[in-house]
Amino acid sequence: MTDHPGSLPAPEFSRFVSADAVRRADLTETIEATESERRRLAERLELESIDRLTATIRLRAVRGGQMIRVSGRLEADVVQTCVVSLDPVPAHVDERFEALFAPESLIEDPGAEIDIDPYESDEDAPEPMVNNRIDIGELTAQHLSLGLDPYPRAGGADFAGYDEGMDDEAAAEPEEPQKPNPFAVLGQLKNRS
Repeated sequence: MTDHPGSLPAPEFSRFVSADAVRRADLTETIEATESERRRLAERLELESIDRLTATIRLRAVRGGQMIRVSGRLEADVVQTCVVSLDPVPAHVDERFEALFAPESLIEDPGAEIDIDPYESDEDAPEPMVNNRIDIGELTAQHLSLGLDPYPRAGGADFAGYDEGMDDEAAAEPEEPQKPNPFAVLGQLKNRS
């Protein structure tokens, strides 16, 4: 698939499901990223590697068949980079997620009747289906990104050693002499009276 100027690049991990198939019967799909997909996705997510990425996803029609509710669980073995030492940090990600999808026409038309409970969270705001399809691979990739430790640290890595150099520099700087308090003079005059 070639990219057209101005178009978005194809997702690294893509698995499409037809909304019509889900409307006929609930579906459960198990997907697994190939070595090539894991390598490209690791690059996108700035990981050293993704050694395994699988997801089991259930899709069912809701709200009279207009929308599709997706619920899933992903598992991944990844290698992140320590924010302190830059050493590799292996991690296991196990995330559950949900999303709601609706046809683009319902989302784009502000006058369209989308029956959304005002007490539901923003997470229940529907995402658009593209050509009546849902990309459960890309949805999995997005939730993998959200499940990663934002500040991975290798065992024993802390900022103490890195802060010590800064403390030495600060200690080498001479302290500024304290300036006299202008109100101290007034206090002395008051005490004389």
